[in-house]
Amino acid sequence: MSESFCYLFVALPCEAKPLIEHFKLKKEVSINAFTIYRNAHITLTVTGIGKSAMAAGVAYSLALFPSPTLPVLFNIGIAGHSHYALARIFCADKIVDQDSGRCYYPQLVASPPCSTYTITTVAKAQLDYPSASLYEMESSAFYETAIRFSSSELIQCIKIISDNKNNSSELINAGQVSLWVKGALPIIEEYVQQLSQLAVLDKFDEANHFAEIVDQRHFSSNEKLQLKSLLNKRNILIPGKPLDLTELSSTSGQVVLDYLRKEIGEQVFGGF
Repeated sequence: MSESFCYLFVALPCEAKPLIEHFKLKKEVSINAFTIYRNAHITLTVTGIGKSAMAAGVAYSLALFPSPTLPVLFNIGIAGHSHYALARIFCADKIVDQDSGRCYYPQLVASPPCSTYTITTVAKAQLDYPSASLYEMESSAFYETAIRFSSSELIQCIKIISDNKNNSSELINAGQVSLWVKGALPIIEEYVQQLSQLAVLDKFDEANHFAEIVDQRHFSSNEKLQLKSLLNKRNILIPGKPLDLTELSSTSGQVVLDYLRKEIGEQVFGGF
């Protein structure tokens, strides 16, 4: 494992079991709010089912075990689809919250080691599948909370098909879920390694000029966090290109943020 820090979030203990064994994680016995397992670089949290539980688990884990660098964050779990075969694995390229209608777009800067698909987060398990989407109950809350702690290209969701029109979600059992997650471990580990290496490259250095920019312009606390995230995205997507802000006459931090968003959005990977 690289020097980056990775946080894994699952809803169910049966989803966690193969990950705990594979990454040799140890339980944090002094923590009661959530079940958390860790090693030197990986923290795994079992949040419980649903958006509220996932959001609380992400915020709690990152507050309790803050990362000294931008962390890698994964939501790993099961999902349903109208016809895809059980155990098939997908990475999210779009996350839709059915209740709010909000959409989130994880940045796929690294090449996912599996197919990508839209995920729809719902309030309760689906017995039918009204659209061409994967259905599950946590991803939108995971992403919405995780983006407060890291950069979008380091926040990803991996989902394993657990039910379809021929295999009802009511028939899912814990043992089978653990076997599906175990079968997905090569893909999970490969993607964790990819993003961990990306996070190492993403570390701040003098070329980012963060401190210099903050000294010369007016940024609120929230805008400083946005600046740090945007500079890291720029460092990944436009490596080696000097940052020139001399044309910006205003001392407003928001002007800098808008400039960086426009510059990054013009790259091949698109905006965010």
